Amino acid sequence: MSEAPILELNGISKFFPGVRALEDVKFDLRPGEIHGLMGENGAGKSTFIKIITGVHSPDAGEIRIDGNAVTFRNPMEAQRLGVAAIYQHVTSYPDLTVAENIFMGHEKTTSVVRRINWREMHEEAQVFLDQLGANFTSRDRMGSLSVARQQIVEIAKALSTNARIIIMDEPTAALTQHESEELYRITEGLRESGVSVIFISHRMEDIWRLADRVTVFRDGHYIGTWGADEIDQERLIVAMVGREISQMYPKRSVTIGDELLSVEHLTRIGFFRDVSFNVRAGEIVALTGLVGAGRTEVCESIYGVYPADSGTVRLNGEEISPRSPMEALELGIGHLPEDRQLQGLILEWEIGRNITLPSLSHYSNNGWLDEAQETEVAARLAEKLTVKAPSVFTLASALSGGNQQKVVVAKLLSRSLKLIILDEPTKGVDVAAKAAICEIIGDLAEQGYGIILVSSEMPEVLGMSDRIVVMKEGHVTAHLVTSETSQEEILNAAMVVKTPATATPEGGAE
Repeated sequence: MSEAPILELNGISKFFPGVRALEDVKFDLRPGEIHGLMGENGAGKSTFIKIITGVHSPDAGEIRIDGNAVTFRNPMEAQRLGVAAIYQHVTSYPDLTVAENIFMGHEKTTSVVRRINWREMHEEAQVFLDQLGANFTSRDRMGSLSVARQQIVEIAKALSTNARIIIMDEPTAALTQHESEELYRITEGLRESGVSVIFISHRMEDIWRLADRVTVFRDGHYIGTWGADEIDQERLIVAMVGREISQMYPKRSVTIGDELLSVEHLTRIGFFRDVSFNVRAGEIVALTGLVGAGRTEVCESIYGVYPADSGTVRLNGEEISPRSPMEALELGIGHLPEDRQLQGLILEWEIGRNITLPSLSHYSNNGWLDEAQETEVAARLAEKLTVKAPSVFTLASALSGGNQQKVVVAKLLSRSLKLIILDEPTKGVDVAAKAAICEIIGDLAEQGYGIILVSSEMPEVLGMSDRIVVMKEGHVTAHLVTSETSQEEILNAAMVVKTPATATPEGGAE
């Protein structure tokens, strides 16, 4: 790999009214390199991307490409010099074909009458897709593709503009493990072809799997750059948060109470079958397995989103069958969905109104809302969960991912609950927010809530839970006691061919 950088940024600063987004940061990218960029939410990564891609101009500092100083007045100028960005949330034209999305803005045209040359466009698009190993065609409709496939289209679009520098912003956040592996393969292929990649991620496994070097920003400042083999996870976390997180998963010793929830032979045809487990007061039971195992669907049935076809659910010994989330809430069951933005929040509403939404009837009298009381309750819960925002009147859309997740938890605490279902509660948040959310989960268990924790992260499962229920393809394959198991045993149970006859709901063996 050549040591001469293809991209250099030195002394970059950017200020917005009342906000210092970046101050005197530096960064360099070598040809054919995958360079990881890490930092907490608010570290300045997004502003940095926008400067490289020409969306923002820096207030100070210099950008060089191939050793030459450049100034980007708009994204088109950055694109002409070979810079492209692929974002976590793909912006596309869902009703157009893949080829049309790839060549949007730089369509292939005939030389004489300047009409779109559809044949040439589809042929070239297919060449890029084949190069990336895609298993779909240039004529497929964009809206029919999964998130992972749409990201492949975005990479093909970057290649169609002759991009030499590709920025990937949290590309694996919404992908399954299998889809992430496919993205890793494509990214490594880009490196082998000489393309340079800036890979931004909260996930440590992304960095260890791909990066040649890693740079850390914190609070808008440059902290350091290391070879991926020169720094370990503990030092990387310290660099990102400015302090040691000695215990990422602060599981506490909690007195476990009586059985709170009992699920027996629960079945929803086509999604899961014969699922049984229980949860006691103060206990954290992890529901884990590979993506597609049916964990989320089981939780949705318990919560009344999609009622089960057969089986029984008992809460405090009484059989229940909620037919809607509102019925489940009335019974004392809360649910934090996996997709906080789509299912957990109304982003254009204020923080306070989001928090009190499930309990508005508590603040109304004869149809009139007591807004003072509502605001007081919302402010108290936001403070309790350390939501970082100017006030409860701030829009939820303005918050970082970690703070959005705290608001969703605060929504649950606005009701009187017994059981809380948390579906991937730390997905897509930075390490500091993850530690804070895990601390909150520990608090809830200590207060006597029963907790179902759906998680794909083995360290989180092992660090937070008392017992583990492993699922594969809609079946429970193992009940494990956390203190007596290992990551290897969990993964083996998640990949077994059939349900072992020895699995029992209490985690023992017959």
